Amino acid sequence: MLYLKSFTFNPFQENTYVLYNNEKECFIIDPGNSTTSENDTLKNFISEKGLKPSRLLLTHAHIDHILGNKFVFDAYGLLPEVHKDDVYFIEKMPQSAALYGVPAEPSPFPKNYLNEGDKILLGNYEFLCIHTPGHSPGSISFFCKEQKLLIGGDVLFYGSIGRTDLPMGNHETLIKSIKEKLLPLGDDVSVYCGHGQSTTIGFEKMHNPFLV
Repeated sequence: MLYLKSFTFNPFQENTYVLYNNEKECFIIDPGNSTTSENDTLKNFISEKGLKPSRLLLTHAHIDHILGNKFVFDAYGLLPEVHKDDVYFIEKMPQSAALYGVPAEPSPFPKNYLNEGDKILLGNYEFLCIHTPGHSPGSISFFCKEQKLLIGGDVLFYGSIGRTDLPMGNHETLIKSIKEKLLPLGDDVSVYCGHGQSTTIGFEKMHNPFLV
């Protein structure tokens, strides 16, 4: 079985995900934990489930999705994996933290870069990396065809889409990413977003005002 646990962390109400299987291997995706309490919440869940974290994956590198990178590295020895086009945001993390007034430990730099078409294995489950720029230039969505599951970061939301007014965002690019790369995945695909509730491709095709 494949399991997905979500946590809502930090002042931005960001969704952090722990993806794991029956063999107890797990991926940590977009760690937004930024306080001792949030760190403990994440660590206690991993400990109580007896999980073995093996990769730290980022859908993108905006500050609300990387506040926990340092903690994950210290606790589990994992370096973040992200698309190369988003490394800029890791470099600028101290300035972003100051701008938003949030405490932040500098993130370690990536071990590996994620690219369009990469396949990531969690046991027998395969996740395809889909480059979905627009919200950020290096946004990556992780898609498991077998489970009809997409972890999409801040690309597509329930009834909405990601912001494009942040540095290097682009509205037309984002809409193209959604329409050309995500909508064809199938109406019954569940989408787990970087903020807010989950949704499905089919629901967004029918109801999302930005995709009309």
